[in-house]
Amino acid sequence: MAKKKKQYLAPPEPEHLDLVVRGGRIVTPDGIRDVELGILHGTIVRIARKITDPTHATLEAEGSYVFPGIIDAHVHFNEPGRAEWEGLAHGSLALAAGGGTCFFDMPLNSEPPVLDAVELREKRALAEQLSCTDFALWGGLVPGNLDKLAGLRDAGAIGLKAFMSSSGIESFPRVDAKALHAGMKRAAKLGLLVAVHAEDETLANKFTAAQKAKGKHDPKAWLASRPVEVELTAIRQALEFAGETGCALHIVHVSSPEGLALITEARGQRVDVTAETCSHYLLLNDKDVAKLGAPAKCAPPIRDEQRRLAMWQELRAGHIQTVGSDHSPSPPEMKTSKDFFAIWGGIAGVQHGFQLLMNECAATAAKDLPLLAAVLARNVARRFRLGHRKGLLTEGHDADFSLVDFGDEHTITADELWTRHRISPYLGRTSRVRVTHTYVRGCPVWADGGVASGAPKGQFLRPHSP
Repeated sequence: MAKKKKQYLAPPEPEHLDLVVRGGRIVTPDGIRDVELGILHGTIVRIARKITDPTHATLEAEGSYVFPGIIDAHVHFNEPGRAEWEGLAHGSLALAAGGGTCFFDMPLNSEPPVLDAVELREKRALAEQLSCTDFALWGGLVPGNLDKLAGLRDAGAIGLKAFMSSSGIESFPRVDAKALHAGMKRAAKLGLLVAVHAEDETLANKFTAAQKAKGKHDPKAWLASRPVEVELTAIRQALEFAGETGCALHIVHVSSPEGLALITEARGQRVDVTAETCSHYLLLNDKDVAKLGAPAKCAPPIRDEQRRLAMWQELRAGHIQTVGSDHSPSPPEMKTSKDFFAIWGGIAGVQHGFQLLMNECAATAAKDLPLLAAVLARNVARRFRLGHRKGLLTEGHDADFSLVDFGDEHTITADELWTRHRISPYLGRTSRVRVTHTYVRGCPVWADGGVASGAPKGQFLRPHSP
């Protein structure tokens, strides 16, 4: 019987990577590394000094920093219902132009606001159609919706947002002390994080009335109507309730070092609380508000220069866990009035705020860019339980990143804004920083000053179980 001839099987060809990012300086919270990234199916699968695997595409990053995709946990894109204020398409593109790869949209400026599971699913469906970056959605905590919180959790809300002072939106009322305590108690049982806008309504009304009684309606009067005391009183109450209920608390847009000191003290006493500040509290001061007017109005307001510098000290000391934009745009007609109190408050800074923070660190990039990678990406992913896929440039994580160049100074102009309305407090500022590319899950979204062809649709993110 003839022997069967042995069949020789050639070894399988190695799978080609989809993309290799070559020559860049990779920014991590632990430092800056001169390594390359190998990406397959939207995931970072290889990090090495030199990647020799076959690849379908190469992104040359020589001379650029490769920065982890920024996760902006605080935006108001105002859709559905108020898309003319911004909209998910414009907002997400402006975010990508600034190096962002994911946003968390606040519940109150859409109409209806996101107060139950049905409204969250409606906004999710819109964002899946319109957003070019990944996204998560906040639910609202208002008087009377305690029985809706479980539904919001099950629908995937990233957390609950409550206002301790008037939100300016009639359909999103503030919580008084009783409603906030009850809401935090219920949220703790449901495993939901609660974020608060911490300003005391009674004090805000008192100081506002005092300014108006003097006949004052200018930017300086607005600043005087919201002294630091208004913020501190609310922070103290929220921290007390977090300690009593065991609720995870996130205090948004902290504007003062005094507020951060209260939060740091509570963290030392094992209260589950984190502090967010915003780009504008690190970049602007009260004199800028007087000079710029409406584009620089926000609540809590921009503080004085001494406090601005102290906020940087607190950031470098590790007392600020996350930084967001609190991007809150509106149509131009809502930013025009002789009465500064009547102007819609909100800073539109999602495109340039984070870049300008990097610009502030140009001389100290080796130390400060890793710090920004922590507060703009890693810490956000950890606090909001996004799992092991987001927030870091490491193997096994989504390939979310931007290329950041430090070059010659240029002046920020309205022509380069991708927001629906070309209003920003940063127009006219100079910067050395440009974001040249932004990738979401290994796909280009922003490239060379415009929308990348074939940009992906955003994916909905929900918190993992605690």
